[in-house]
Amino acid sequence: MLYRALSRLSLLALLILAGCSSPTSKKADAPRPADVKTQITRLLPAGVSDRQGWAGDIFVALNGLNIPPTASNICSVIAVAGQESNFNADAPVAGLPKIAWAEIDRRAGQLHIPSFLVRTALMIDSPNGKSYADRLDRVKSEKELSAIFDDFINMVPMGQKLFGNLNPIHTGGPMQVSIAFAEAHARGYPYTPDGSIRREVFTRRGGVWFGTQHLLGYPADYPAPLYRFADYNAGWYASRNAAFQAAVSRLSGIKLALDGDLINYGSDSAGSTEKALRTLGKRLDYSDRAIRRALEKGDDADFSNSDLWQAVFALADKDAGKTLPRAVLPGIKLESPKITRNLTTAWFAQRVNSRYQSCLARQ
Repeated sequence: MLYRALSRLSLLALLILAGCSSPTSKKADAPRPADVKTQITRLLPAGVSDRQGWAGDIFVALNGLNIPPTASNICSVIAVAGQESNFNADAPVAGLPKIAWAEIDRRAGQLHIPSFLVRTALMIDSPNGKSYADRLDRVKSEKELSAIFDDFINMVPMGQKLFGNLNPIHTGGPMQVSIAFAEAHARGYPYTPDGSIRREVFTRRGGVWFGTQHLLGYPADYPAPLYRFADYNAGWYASRNAAFQAAVSRLSGIKLALDGDLINYGSDSAGSTEKALRTLGKRLDYSDRAIRRALEKGDDADFSNSDLWQAVFALADKDAGKTLPRAVLPGIKLESPKITRNLTTAWFAQRVNSRYQSCLARQ
């Protein structure tokens, strides 16, 4: 009886000790927030102002999105922010008034609205007391311009006619993240929005949160961060899908644009990649309908595990006599009123990668 009692006590003591030691060991494995912030501060480039503020916002994004605070992940965020804004949450854009007026004139032309009517509408006072025309002539940043368009759309009948509810500013903030992406991924955002998610994108905290989510918040088995940087510009899995297009092009003999778009989204008509695959239908043992169904999942993480992916690369590798790359930089020309040079997604990815490598060297 005494033996059993002692045994139970021993077992209870072991359970208590195990219960006490387990959380301690888990906590020891996880880096302390203060240590992570210190590491981020150290990895930021020289000359960045408010280093503690940037480090805090990057930490919140990584921690809140459950992204490990490795040097690689930290440097990826730092590299994109450096490339897109040089760590200025409200960076000025050269020639922005001209760009803004050109967009208004373009919309007016599409709707056959005389230019003088638009100019007259813009002469009325906006909510801050200045006319819309005056604000447009003096606008310096996309954050300012987005606010002007919001006021114009909401307050002036001509604004609704020109733009409906669609503000023409599509990206913004320190990481130039897509506003549509942020609005679609607003669930879990840890801050109370200042009016709207659109406005949050133009803040440092919001731009870093959604930019980090766009950059690192999806699974991708890439051999190097370079391809994530390309995806940041071209869309999730663009580099993976461009490699698939390259394999299809090799097998079919049909030249394809390596843009990562596997179907004509929003249309039932077959795009160039789908048409090229149809010529391989017999070799792949795929019907046109089966090809379409497979390609419609081209934006999913599991597409690279699909039967179509495996079949295409099995044939392409055999044809090439070697294993072809499963990631290729998309060949997309960058189009924007702000861009005055002939730039591509590959250029963007390589520029960000250069900053990334410099960041790693600061460890």
